[in-house]
Amino acid sequence: MRNVFVETGAALAEADVDAKIQQTHDIARQWQRNTYSLDYGAPLLSVQAVGKPERPRLVHPRDLPRRGFGTQKGRIAMMHAVAHIEFNAINLALDAAHRFRDMPCEYYRDWLRVADEEARHFSMVRNYLRQYDHDYGDFDAHNGLWEMAEKTATDVLERMALVPRVLEARGLDVTPGIIEKLQQAGDVETVAILEVIYAEEIGHVEIGTRWFRHVCTERGLASEPTFHKLLKKHFPNGLHGPFNLDARARAGFSETEMRYLTANL
Repeated sequence: MRNVFVETGAALAEADVDAKIQQTHDIARQWQRNTYSLDYGAPLLSVQAVGKPERPRLVHPRDLPRRGFGTQKGRIAMMHAVAHIEFNAINLALDAAHRFRDMPCEYYRDWLRVADEEARHFSMVRNYLRQYDHDYGDFDAHNGLWEMAEKTATDVLERMALVPRVLEARGLDVTPGIIEKLQQAGDVETVAILEVIYAEEIGHVEIGTRWFRHVCTERGLASEPTFHKLLKKHFPNGLHGPFNLDARARAGFSETEMRYLTANL
């Protein structure tokens, strides 16, 4: 029987984009067929050893040009940024399944499903780029998502709190506004892709919420003050709004958590 930690480690280490996508889908299918064991003693891949393609070139966020939605060129650049987020999300979901051992079986089921869906999202956006003679890697990008993965690599509590519930939840905040601007521009094709991603990302953030609270319960911690403490530790200047409170509520945020977020605006 194959070991899920060995397989996810191999997919994480893979730098070729096409191979990583294929491996991710294969792992998800094999998990559904109950062909994996959970051997917690399997080798652990260093978070710094996760495979990434040579392109895109990673730069500081301030060095990225602003993307307008009024031109096709601007929309292509924006969709490349979405592709980069989705590629990182594949690695993040695989890493959540690979790195943190001794979690319930359902935890691995959830994160392998997320990885599978993120790989599908990436392929949707990549196909869009290819229709316009571009591909993933043609534009610069930043490494913010993975930098947080490195900071939270030793603690599943911090990973669940800060990657799904902060960085990925930001997509829930901004995507409706992007969709509205694209609708105004008459770009039905791009809107359709983003609507699929948006709907499924709510579920991904909810999975992060659920497992964050699970670990809090295991450790005898109250989840709301623990979340606030982690926000203050990693984002001392607060988070910038606006916040999509409806989507965040559907993703499991409590009223207290959302009041805390909006009080810091």
